[in-house]
Amino acid sequence: MAEYTYKYNPNRKAEWNYGGEKWRLSRSKIDFFFECPRCFYLDNVLGTKRPGFPSFNLNIAVDELFKKEFDKYRKTQKPHPIMKKFKIDAVPFEHKNMDTWRDPFVGITHTHKPTGLTVSGGVDDIWVAPDGSLIIVDYKSTSKEGRIDKLGDSPWEKQYTRQLGVYKWLLEMNGFSVQPTGYLVYANADKSLPEFGDKLIFETTLVPVEADVSWINSTLAEIKACLNEKDLPPSGDSCEFCPYREAAGKKLQAIHFANKIK
Repeated sequence: MAEYTYKYNPNRKAEWNYGGEKWRLSRSKIDFFFECPRCFYLDNVLGTKRPGFPSFNLNIAVDELFKKEFDKYRKTQKPHPIMKKFKIDAVPFEHKNMDTWRDPFVGITHTHKPTGLTVSGGVDDIWVAPDGSLIIVDYKSTSKEGRIDKLGDSPWEKQYTRQLGVYKWLLEMNGFSVQPTGYLVYANADKSLPEFGDKLIFETTLVPVEADVSWINSTLAEIKACLNEKDLPPSGDSCEFCPYREAAGKKLQAIHFANKIK
């Protein structure tokens, strides 16, 4: 069998770009806008995405195992042990649309009337309290020193907060009552062990996150304005791709003009 070779395609089909019938504003695209409006515009309007990078397969494996584990308690409608450990009065939410909501290519959707943008997001999990209110849950895995019991202020952790906020907003827009506090089921692999021994030992904690939605309406308005721009939006302050494109473009142009003069 011939080995599969991925080739970068700089031109996406128009139906997947802004204005196309298949385009939607995913939760990850909202974070993309926060990171760099210019790269966001190049991707969604002009159809040229950033080059990809390998998937975090270990993280994906942890997510899949968490899903299987919580699904066992979903079927029996009993609390998972971590809920008991952290005194969360809830059980995994059983709903006919759970598989759709967890599908990253479909997710929970809502069309925002002021902008006409259809927003989508694929959740990891949802729990339900005795009063019927829902709790947003996301699975995370990493390996760092110390116990993980709260979020810091790194860009990644700010992204997690926005992530739960978008999920909360989407569920509320679909008529559900959602608790203001969501949770990260956080698996932290221990690197201090004397050897690997074909296994990783994790400490799993529950990290509370205030799922703020107050920023969403104004951000969607900004995104709509960005998508309708005729000129390129500004680069993000910490974007590495924009300076690379500019520097590479200038150097390639210099070589081109130098050779033309010859």
